[in-house]
Amino acid sequence: MRSTRHLTGLLLAGLLLAAHPANAKSPAPSAGVPRQPEAASGQRAQAGWASKKFSVAAAHPLAVDAGYQILQAGGSAVDAAVAVQMVLTLVEPQSSGLGGGAFLLHHDGQLTEAYDGRETAPSEADEDLFLDDQGKPLSFQAAAIGGRAVGTPGVLHMLALAHRQHGRLPWQQLFEPAITLAEEGFPVGPRLHALLSGATALRQDPVAAAHFFDDSGRPWPVGHRLRNPELAAVLRRIAIEGARSFYEGELAEAMVRKVREHPANPGRLTLADLAGYEALVRAPLCFVHSARPVHPKGARQRDVRICGMPPPSSGTLAMGQILGLLAHTPAARLPPQRSPQGLRPGSDWLHLYTEASRLAFADRAVYVADPDYVPSPGASWMSLLDEDYLAQRARLIGSGPRARRMPDAPAGIPAGVQQSLGPMPEQAEYGTSHISIVDGQGRALAMTSSIEAAWGAHLMVNRGQGLRGGFLLNNQLTDFSFTPRSESGAPIANRVEPRKRPRSSMTPVLVFERPRGDFLLSGGSPGGAYIIHYTSKLLYGTLHWGLDVQQAINLPNFAAFGGPVLLEPERFPATTLRALRQRGHDVKEQPLTSGLQAIQVRGKGLYGGADPRREGTVKGD
Repeated sequence: MRSTRHLTGLLLAGLLLAAHPANAKSPAPSAGVPRQPEAASGQRAQAGWASKKFSVAAAHPLAVDAGYQILQAGGSAVDAAVAVQMVLTLVEPQSSGLGGGAFLLHHDGQLTEAYDGRETAPSEADEDLFLDDQGKPLSFQAAAIGGRAVGTPGVLHMLALAHRQHGRLPWQQLFEPAITLAEEGFPVGPRLHALLSGATALRQDPVAAAHFFDDSGRPWPVGHRLRNPELAAVLRRIAIEGARSFYEGELAEAMVRKVREHPANPGRLTLADLAGYEALVRAPLCFVHSARPVHPKGARQRDVRICGMPPPSSGTLAMGQILGLLAHTPAARLPPQRSPQGLRPGSDWLHLYTEASRLAFADRAVYVADPDYVPSPGASWMSLLDEDYLAQRARLIGSGPRARRMPDAPAGIPAGVQQSLGPMPEQAEYGTSHISIVDGQGRALAMTSSIEAAWGAHLMVNRGQGLRGGFLLNNQLTDFSFTPRSESGAPIANRVEPRKRPRSSMTPVLVFERPRGDFLLSGGSPGGAYIIHYTSKLLYGTLHWGLDVQQAINLPNFAAFGGPVLLEPERFPATTLRALRQRGHDVKEQPLTSGLQAIQVRGKGLYGGADPRREGTVKGD
C-alpha cells in the first residue's frame, strides 16, 4: 500500500486550494422545519469519476483512499467499508465513528442482505427519559449534550459480522490506514475547521477540548496536522483482538464511565448493555418501481427493484411512498427545467413532490419504529407501499395546473389496520455519513453511519493512559420520540423502551434491473430527516430524468415535511417560488447540506458521483 504520509501531504495541498467555508453556524429553523445536521461549508464543482473494475465513494478523500488501497489489494466491498469507516472516525469525527451506529446493504451477486448496526437504548431506559420533572419534553440541547442520549454503539459489531460473512482480507489489515493516519496525523480541512468554530459545547468536554482546540480555545487552523494517538491505540487493539475488545474490558469501562459520570446530564449505559449488543441481519425492504424517463427523448420505460433498509429505518418506506405516490400524478410527464445554471425541477413538479412527501411523512409519524417492539401495519411493512393504498392516498393530491396545497395531510389507514397509535410530534433529527462501494468481483454495498447530531453527545472517550484524543459518543437516543404518548393518551410507536432501536431516516439504497436482477446503482446521503429527500432526488434524477449520478447529485436540493417547502438558496428562480406560493405553499430558502455519494453501472464500467456540498470524492480502477 502507498505511504499514507504522502497522501496526507497531497490532501493538504488540495484543501488549502479549496474555497474556505463561509458560515459554520446553522440557521435557526422555522416552525415545522427540522434543523440541519451539519452547517454548510461551501460548494465545489464535481465532474464525476469513471472506472472499469471497482469504485469507492465516501465523505472524505483520505477515507476514500483507504478503501481504494483495500480494493487494490484484492479486498471485498465489506473489507473496504471497514477501512473507510475507521478513517472517517478520525477525519470526519462530527458525523460518524466507533461511538455510533450504521445500516449496511450488501449484494454479493445473488443475495441482498440488510445489516442493522443501529444503537440500542440502555436496559435502564424508560419512556420518560426525555421528560423533565413537570413531564414536559426537554429541549434538544438539554437532551443531547451529555450522557443521557447515548445509545449502545453498533457500527463496529455490524462491520465485524459483515466481515465474517463477506470479508476476504484479514481483519487486522483493514485497520492499517486509519492507524497510520491517527499516529502521523492528517491536515485539518476547511469543513472540519468551520464546524469546530461553531462547536461551543464541545469545548465543555476536557478530552475533546484538548484534542480539537489549541491552548487558547481556538479550533486548529486549516492545514494543522491533527494526531490522535489514543484512537490509534484503540484501533490497534480492535485490529488484534477483534470487535469484542470494544464491547468488553477497559474500552467498555471507559465508555460507561464517560456516560454515567457526566456532571450535568448523566446517562444510563451499562457494561451489560455493551457486552450484550448484537448487530442483526434483516431481510431488505425491496419494491418494484416503474421508471418512465422523460429525458432524454426516446428512453424506454423500465422496471427496477429498489432495495433499502427495513424498520427501524423509515427511509426506504418514506422514499418508496413518495416515488409511488408521484407515479399516480402527472409528475412522470414533467421534465426538469433547463437554465444557464443547469437543470432544476419546475414548480408543478415541486408541488406534486411536496404533497406526496407530506403524506409519506404523516404515515411515518404514526407507524414506523423498531419492528421488535411495534408490529408492522397490516402484518407487513409492504402495506404502506401497496399499489391500491398509494393510489387511494394520491387522490388527496391536487394535480391540476392551479391545484392548491392540501389543507391537511393526515396519516392513512392501510388495509387490515386498526389504528391505535398516536402520531409522533416533529422534533430535531440529525446525522451522518455515507459510503458506496463496488468491488472487483461485482459485490456492491451502500452503508450509512452516524453519531446523530454534529459531534454526537459532545463526549470524547479516552482510557486515561496519557494519550491525547479518542472517539466521540453518539446522542442517538434523541431519535426516539421525547413524548411517549399523544394528547389523547395513545402510545407513540417510536417512544423510548429498554434495548429498543430508535427510528432512523438513514436510507442506503441499492437498485437492480428487472427482471434479470443486474445491479444498477448504490447510493445514499447524510442529512437526518432530509436524507429521505436527498436520496429520492438521486433516484428520480437517474431513473426518470435520464441523468447520471453526478448530474442527479448536482441538482438543487428541495425538501418538505409537514410545513413549508424548503429550497436551496439561489438555485431556483423567483418565478418558481411565486408559482408555489400561488398554490398555497409556504416557501423558504435555506442551505440544504446533503452529502450524496453514489456509484452506478454505466456501459461496461462504473461511474461515481460525490456531492459538491461536502468534501466527498470517488476513486477506482
